[in-house]
Amino acid sequence: MNNALAGQLPEELSDSLSLNASFRAKQIFRWIHSGASDFNAMTNLPKDLRNTLHQRFPSILESSVPACRTDPDDGSVKLTIRLKDGLFAESVLLIDGRGRKTACLSSQVGCAMGCLFCRTGTMGFLRNLSASEIIEQLLMLKASYGDITHIVFMGMGEPLANREAVMKAAQLLHHPEAHNISYRRITLSTCGLADQIRTLHQDPPIRLAVSLVTAREDLRNTLMPVNRRYPLRELRSSLLAYQRASGRRITLEYVLIRNCNDTPEDIAALAGFCKGLKVLVNVIPWNPVEGLSYQEPSPAGTEKFSAALEQLGITVSKRLRKGRGVNGACGQLAVPLNPASEPHESS
Repeated sequence: MNNALAGQLPEELSDSLSLNASFRAKQIFRWIHSGASDFNAMTNLPKDLRNTLHQRFPSILESSVPACRTDPDDGSVKLTIRLKDGLFAESVLLIDGRGRKTACLSSQVGCAMGCLFCRTGTMGFLRNLSASEIIEQLLMLKASYGDITHIVFMGMGEPLANREAVMKAAQLLHHPEAHNISYRRITLSTCGLADQIRTLHQDPPIRLAVSLVTAREDLRNTLMPVNRRYPLRELRSSLLAYQRASGRRITLEYVLIRNCNDTPEDIAALAGFCKGLKVLVNVIPWNPVEGLSYQEPSPAGTEKFSAALEQLGITVSKRLRKGRGVNGACGQLAVPLNPASEPHESS
């Protein structure tokens, strides 16, 4: 088990800190997740216990924030997170029109899935994040921007390739004495690891989103290499099994790329994939990425595509574009993997 403080439940803290009184572990747990910046702030702990914590842990959080950028257009915030080993991840805070705050958290440093339209895919994969490193992203966002009501595992990485740590983080996010976020307000987005989806109903009941992008086999093989391992038929079968077991609606994320997956043939294929599934199709206009030659759809093209789906009886939502001014929108996250290439702070 990773012994970083933010990734442990109260009973785990009690064991790892060898505490004779379990209520002390609960006190420490509450302090950590309330955002305590220093062990001396834990005023209801005996001084000798605070001193012991100081000796064992240089700081409450192992990660730090060398760079923070705010989008001047929509107020979205992107944090660059420096991890204990000097590698970097990114997380994003999104604020909607009603002031609700959503944290978009990363689960890996880079990503091994290699989706051709995604900037994170250009990084390759270095390692998984621990549950503590995932939670620390939220704690650092909360320290500066206050309470956060919704969580999406849609940052860097494939969450189901780091399932144990992500689900542990979900438990911590939901814990009533930590962040007390309803499981209904936590969403995991996967590119389609069918073998993991089949058993996902056994985990905490967070929401499932699947980055489908296209329901044409040949095109998905090209855009998303994962489809060669889990072709559409297998993916759809796993979603049916998950839905039968859980009863939950699934979101299908459709990154719309101009002159690529926006044809009548694509609409027909998507409608066929949705048949028999209780789904919401989230249409996401592709966000430009330096070095990638795809084209973003026009607003009219996005509306036309969405309307065609609705005419076929498919429930559709359209993703509002946020965070583009800081390269924090869907598909835009990426940082150098070389620890010497630390990003510079800007605003």
